[in-house]
Amino acid sequence: MNKTLELVFITEEGKNASLTVDNPLEPVDPAAVQAAMQVVIDENLFISPSGALTGIKSARVVSRGVEAVELGV
Repeated sequence: MNKTLELVFITEEGKNASLTVDNPLEPVDPAAVQAAMQVVIDENLFISPSGALTGIKSARVVSRGVEAVELGV
């Protein structure tokens, strides 16, 4: 099962912008995630189509799995 850490920021225009980290270290440390997100904001590391990242909205671990369907053909 593939896992990603999705970091959701608020932009200058009040919209959401997401960054995705593949295969995050687990267990995910909320304090470390929040600190890293703040560095991204403070250092203006990314600019979105709706402007600079100005705030932290949320973070979540997303799990995705693929299961083949046997069709018998």
